[in-house]
Amino acid sequence: MDVIEKLAEVREAFENDPHPPHGLSATGDAAADGKGQWSWALFEWARNPYVILITIYIFSPYFSNVVVGDPVRGQAIWGHINGIAGFFIAALGPVLGAIADTGGKRKPWIAFFVAIMVPATFALWWALPGGQGLSILAIAALVVAVSVAFEFSAVFHNSMLPAVAPHERIGFLSGLGLALGNAGALLILCFMLWAFMLPGMVGWSFIPAKALFGIDVNAFENSRIAGPICAIWMALFTLPLLLWTPDVKGEGVPVAVAIRRGLRTVVKTVLKLRQYRNVAAYLIARMFYNDGKTAVLVFGGVYAAGVFHWNALTLTIYGIVLSIFAVGGGIFGGWLDDRFGSKRAIIISIGGTALGVVLAVSITPTELFFFWPHDPATPPLWSLPFFRTLPELLYLMVVLLIAICITAAYANSRTMLARIAPVTKMSEFFGIYALSGTATAFLGPTLVGFATDFFESQRAGFASVLVLLVLGLIGMFFVREERAEAID
Repeated sequence: MDVIEKLAEVREAFENDPHPPHGLSATGDAAADGKGQWSWALFEWARNPYVILITIYIFSPYFSNVVVGDPVRGQAIWGHINGIAGFFIAALGPVLGAIADTGGKRKPWIAFFVAIMVPATFALWWALPGGQGLSILAIAALVVAVSVAFEFSAVFHNSMLPAVAPHERIGFLSGLGLALGNAGALLILCFMLWAFMLPGMVGWSFIPAKALFGIDVNAFENSRIAGPICAIWMALFTLPLLLWTPDVKGEGVPVAVAIRRGLRTVVKTVLKLRQYRNVAAYLIARMFYNDGKTAVLVFGGVYAAGVFHWNALTLTIYGIVLSIFAVGGGIFGGWLDDRFGSKRAIIISIGGTALGVVLAVSITPTELFFFWPHDPATPPLWSLPFFRTLPELLYLMVVLLIAICITAAYANSRTMLARIAPVTKMSEFFGIYALSGTATAFLGPTLVGFATDFFESQRAGFASVLVLLVLGLIGMFFVREERAEAID
């Protein structure tokens, strides 16, 4: 029986049996069964709500506008926090990836970083208005700790993908993970809307008369509760990965030895990166467009709250609507990848993100698409306490495009590396992948802050992320979609 017929039999067995004993992963080893693959994707469901609720929609606008008390200064501080986290990630990410390659097992590291994220995220409950409770410095330390642990857990989680899934399912499983991550955040946002945001704001019979569990809206507890909810959610839904997704076989190497070997490997890999020119070109391009995407996410909620003066209720609904479309973005990204290949998929998703940002900054309470004036005294479109004006609704429609494209780009990006990195150095390159996504993490916040100060405009500051997106987009045209061979 020739090789093609054998592979066809293996694929058919995998597709017809949820627990295939001989399914081959992209690395050539036994693939995880159906439950193991879904459990791998479910880890995104566990941890991604932190990004949506804390980094983007709920906590960051609350921190900037209420804890700090000055949206401009708050945005600057939030940028510095992310810059500090990016420094630690850039310095240690490749080392951790190399340690994973040397020491073998990934799941103990994931468990360790989750053990850091859960209590630190829960503690954000004590970030009280006006600097009471936790100090701004303490809040910054917690957010930095969670952000660093979040990215480091991603290094080990992403590096499991080629060993978990068959080659033809990598794109699908990567997109599924992103879709589940946004779906989990969507579910939490819907619960928060029903339980904490809408009570007392509308007279609908299915909405409680008061916020549940004694939440005091006047003390902004409806925003602060996002921390404990994310922490409990993360702890609970990390368990399937730890229980049912098979880990890479360890070599029994002590941690100290793994660290020394890992450090040597990283130095050698960085020095040899010029020999992996195609991978290097991709990582450089991703460094720019990923920083642009991250800046859009980090400052998106703060920008909307400042320009349109949105409160916690409006921001929650905004987050819900975008998360719905971001779920589709994960699936869309997987479809793009499997249909057109990772490179074309990235070009499409980053181009769509850039177009969305241009359209987003073209809309203000007094202006539509740069050219058409709008009278802010125009009567509201409806009596609902959110999105009451035409500019707000148009802005919402535009950012739906951004949500879809950014989620697709995240899925496409890690699939691209899984397709072009040497199989035997996968974790090490995912460590460098983390570096390429965070080595310039300071650049986005600094660029936004400088442009905001120079033009004295949040609008101009937010638009500055286009520079990074365009640079990354241009860089992708110089990348080939072909796997590199390991060089010893």
